[in-house]
Amino acid sequence: MAEIRRAAATGIYDIRGGGTKRKLPHFDDLLFLGASISRYPLEGYREKCGTDVVLGTRYAKKPIHLKTPVTIAGMSFGALSAQAKEALGRGASMIGTSTTTGDGGMTPEERGQSKTLVYQYLPSRYGMNPDDLRRADAIEVVVGQGAKPGGGGMLLGQKISPRVAKMRCLPEGIDQRSACRHPDWTGPDDLEIKIEELREITDWEKPIYVKVGASRPYYDTALAVKAGADVVVLDGMQGGTAATQDVFIEHVGIPILAAIRPAVKALQDLGMHRKVQLIVSGGIRSGADMAKALALGADAVAIGTAALIALGDNDPRWEAEYQKLGTTAGAYDDWHEGRDPAGITTQDPDLAKRLDPELAGRRLANYLAVMTLECQTIARAAGKSHVHNLEPEDLVALSIEAAAMAGVPLAGTNWIPGQGSF
Repeated sequence: MAEIRRAAATGIYDIRGGGTKRKLPHFDDLLFLGASISRYPLEGYREKCGTDVVLGTRYAKKPIHLKTPVTIAGMSFGALSAQAKEALGRGASMIGTSTTTGDGGMTPEERGQSKTLVYQYLPSRYGMNPDDLRRADAIEVVVGQGAKPGGGGMLLGQKISPRVAKMRCLPEGIDQRSACRHPDWTGPDDLEIKIEELREITDWEKPIYVKVGASRPYYDTALAVKAGADVVVLDGMQGGTAATQDVFIEHVGIPILAAIRPAVKALQDLGMHRKVQLIVSGGIRSGADMAKALALGADAVAIGTAALIALGDNDPRWEAEYQKLGTTAGAYDDWHEGRDPAGITTQDPDLAKRLDPELAGRRLANYLAVMTLECQTIARAAGKSHVHNLEPEDLVALSIEAAAMAGVPLAGTNWIPGQGSF
């Protein structure tokens, strides 16, 4: 009723940041089967469990080597402050993983503090230039995003500061709505040409990712592979956004739990599983989530909203200021307004300087380290000497929906609902 009244009073749709708030089948609906007699566990203090991953082994001359299979998803300078982008680079570099630029281009702070930086190539082309493509360690062609597959980006005028406007070649203070599709190609055959172009610009050195929002994961993954992708990034509907229509966030796309197995099957059917790497994102919160995604066939995961929380987003220390904005710490999602008390999702210089990039970077590194240790702990308990040795046979589901989506048995049975019907 409140939403009906709001719509009736204003005549405009609701815009917000973050991810879906509805309850969806998720990784919490899966459990690992620890080793006992039929499987032998590894001793945590004496037996090694590897966590490294190599991305871009298909064609790139210089694949990316990461110490942990959790990466930082693309979030733009514009949506985030320069301090936040710097902190993401610092934290990722401390732990030996990569971060990603997002829409709007590459900042010196981000490139300077990111040992491994993925450059997003989006439909808007905001801030894009060939020199930055060459300065990146990988290129991610963004076709879609989990929070809004089929929809374009949004950055409202109050966040178009002079610096953001200059980078994006836009007027200051004017709402920016980027396109929902690339202007120079319309299908997988054209995407193949575009990937070849990007490879030539970068002398075939950089891995080329293709990112899609989860909707038709089997076919989208297969077509990305056909087009020549080194890595496929699959973003489920729990993935966050800086700003979009609430109706998009809640009603478009599918949960990441439902998307992983069809994508993996597409890779397997093409004989490309583990040759073309799969990164999954959308609601990843912990090492347990990461371990479950890897067990279902992913090579790595990416986090966005969780990384912002690690930096200090929605921190209770700013509770009084959140209340002035009509919300509370833990519920603030009006990232598009640019009034974030934590200095993360803002372009207000007075707010942005509240965020110490060095301290925030250490917090992020701590969080990534904990995620990695949690994933290792689970892998050892399942008898695995590397986190990538986790497999669907290590999992069971607590609900029929999760069992069907993940393709694993319902706990206590050998029944997999809908098996063979991807």
